[in-house]
Amino acid sequence: MGRPGSVIGWKLDRGEREALLMRFPPRYEQAVADHVTLATDAESRPLPPPVRAEILGRADDDAGVEAMVIALDGSTDRPDGSTFHITWSLEEGRRGRDSNDAIRDRGWARFNEPVPVTLTPARF
Repeated sequence: MGRPGSVIGWKLDRGEREALLMRFPPRYEQAVADHVTLATDAESRPLPPPVRAEILGRADDDAGVEAMVIALDGSTDRPDGSTFHITWSLEEGRRGRDSNDAIRDRGWARFNEPVPVTLTPARF
């Protein structure tokens, strides 16, 4: 990930985070459930616009990375060719960016119903 303050995207609403973690208990030791990345090395770019967001499904590489796949305004396609997601949980030694590999290499399982979430444009 880029330097602090150089990443733009959307932060998960703090008021919803705990309820979502209860609904989808983290599989691995470190619960993350923090944000959706739009772009790294983006310190000179403006914040993204507000979006309508839904959790569509879950990815897990069975090796310490769990992520929730997100649709933003109906699309899961991130401009860099990867998939919008929230890194949900990590085992020690794994990093949030590993979620991209887990989704690409292992795919993801769609939930029966999408789960609306509140995201706020942010720089982090």
